[in-house]
Amino acid sequence: MTYDSTAIRSLIPALTGETAHFDGPGGTQTPEPVIRAIADALAHPLSNRGHLAPGERNAERIVTGARRAMADLLGAHPSGIVFGRSATQLAYDFSRTLATTWSRGDEVVVTRLDHDANIRPWVQAAARAGATVRWADFDPATGELTTDHIRAVLSDRTRLVAVTAASNLIGTRPAITEIARLAHDAGALCYVDGVHHAAHTLVDLEQLGADFFVCSPYKFLGPHHGVLAARPELLETLHPDKLLPATDAVPERFELGTLPYEFLAGTRAAVDFLAGLDADATGTRRQRLTAAFAALETHEQTLRAQLDKGLSALEGVTVHSRAADRTPTLLLTFEGRDTTDAYRFLAERGVQAPSGSFYAVEASRRLGLGDSGGLRIGLAPYNDSDDVDRFLTGLAGFLAL
Repeated sequence: MTYDSTAIRSLIPALTGETAHFDGPGGTQTPEPVIRAIADALAHPLSNRGHLAPGERNAERIVTGARRAMADLLGAHPSGIVFGRSATQLAYDFSRTLATTWSRGDEVVVTRLDHDANIRPWVQAAARAGATVRWADFDPATGELTTDHIRAVLSDRTRLVAVTAASNLIGTRPAITEIARLAHDAGALCYVDGVHHAAHTLVDLEQLGADFFVCSPYKFLGPHHGVLAARPELLETLHPDKLLPATDAVPERFELGTLPYEFLAGTRAAVDFLAGLDADATGTRRQRLTAAFAALETHEQTLRAQLDKGLSALEGVTVHSRAADRTPTLLLTFEGRDTTDAYRFLAERGVQAPSGSFYAVEASRRLGLGDSGGLRIGLAPYNDSDDVDRFLTGLAGFLAL
């Protein structure tokens, strides 16, 4: 297993500057092969998909390649891959479609740990359908969302459980396989927000047990759009509003309008880039991804240990990321200090570590942080030990003021 962060960084143009990026949970920097794939797509003929003209064939090739790449990344079938403008847009689209099957007295479960994109669409859809929203809590002392929290709000009227696979605010990774099993035992579907999770852990849709799994390539070195994975046979049962001339074939029936071909080309390139993170890996793309994510996890654990050790030596720092199973994402607050001041101080010294609640407003409030949240430190594949040292030095300087 070989993980060469120096080689990885050399392929990311944005890292040639003097900034250490810890803002990966909000969006990663882009590798040269992804940039080149986007440019190449736009440099060649493109038109609506088909099989006659060069532009038609190019569009078809790009879409097919992107579906296969995302299927490899998510352990899904290419026919179950749906592209959308964003994870938020996909949640709204699917919430409206699924809500047509709900009636008064039905129940929908959301959690206080989630990003609002996996809360508000379901809350609003439930209100329109006359369904009841049940809120699953999490333990603010530990950051844990357990199966007991979910079990407490399930009933035989539950129609859907919407839950995060990893908190974008504090990194907590709930036991999704067990939660999905509970949802299915109650006769409900399970919609999983994997936007933060997919950047750090290789997904196997079947093993995870999710009925729907949504992610965003720009969180793992790709361009800005959203991707949903589901079983094709499940998608066949759903009928969204669509234009009359538009195809009713799955998965295209959920993709409204012409797809962003250049972004799909970039997404395939991002998956291929991820598959190369372990320079020694061989085999199919899925096999190389398996090795690559194992190497990535080891790399991130090493850096997280360096962060944890450095933070423990600083006084007045509270770390709100405490779950036993979590991504390398930390939320910090400082005794008597405003985290936006820390954000500004660090940015002036070439360290990008933003402050806020990052749309996880329910989680921030449950932690007692109101809508302000805290300073979020997130690791990405290109972070290295020098980045961590720069952050710790900068934070020590801020606390010494």
